[in-house]
Amino acid sequence: MQKKSYAKIPFLPASHENKTYPGVLKKILFTHKDFLENGHVRMINWAFLPIGSSFTAHYHEDMEEVFIITTGKVKLCVENKQFILKSGDSILIPAKSVHQMINFGQKDVNYIVIGISKKGIGNTVSVTNYKYYHAKIR
Repeated sequence: MQKKSYAKIPFLPASHENKTYPGVLKKILFTHKDFLENGHVRMINWAFLPIGSSFTAHYHEDMEEVFIITTGKVKLCVENKQFILKSGDSILIPAKSVHQMINFGQKDVNYIVIGISKKGIGNTVSVTNYKYYHAKIR
């Protein structure tokens, strides 16, 4: 799993730009080396998590997910680790990793979700009786 903060990543000229006087700059969050070998983009979603809401603990059988927080602040539990993510943060969640997100902030949360699957299936399995998530999040 990899967590990255937008603020800590330097701007670089886009690959098609003049390196000395670029018209556009980019921040590289993740590269192909960070994802499943021979993976396929399964989804790119814009997600909305209202204040006080959470999504059900779950995992994906063969799909990695990237969350990019655009507004707000969340707690994300992945397996037995907790992360606080805020606007500009991103995280790569490996396949088969149980994860759950809660909006504990004072603003609604918007985030981008990108799913990469090796087989192109990306089946989702809900984990409704996983005590760690219910005890720590609720």
